[in-house]
Amino acid sequence: MIKMQVIGRLGKDCVVNTVNGKNVMNFTVAHSEKFKDSQGNSQEKTIWVDCAYWSDRTALAQYLTKGTQVFVEGQPEARSFQRNDGTPGSSLSLRVREVQLLGSKNDSTGGTSAYQAPAANTNAGVVSAPVETTEQVDDLPF
Repeated sequence: MIKMQVIGRLGKDCVVNTVNGKNVMNFTVAHSEKFKDSQGNSQEKTIWVDCAYWSDRTALAQYLTKGTQVFVEGQPEARSFQRNDGTPGSSLSLRVREVQLLGSKNDSTGGTSAYQAPAANTNAGVVSAPVETTEQVDDLPF
């Protein structure tokens, strides 16, 4: 078996379909990588992965919205096709076995998450006593 793992953001909201009595959640994940070309210019390459998650856990679909960052793992399949203009094309699809939500669209733009840790300083007002040691202080580092 071949396994592929992808971390990326959803390109649009998840769509839930029923095929032969089974539920499938379809969504597209965009994975982008930044790199420098041979001239030293910054470039970015995006790979789109069409995902199909066959599961009865369709409640997950409400969280699979455009911009959400996810980790998906499953079995990949490469497909070739011919575009309307006659040029060849290819696509990458994934039969998903595992989905993990990593964050929402707002997380990368400075938005707030559902939970924020308290900003209180736990050491405020606490004074520690000096610690006495019986070790001799030496100028040598060893």
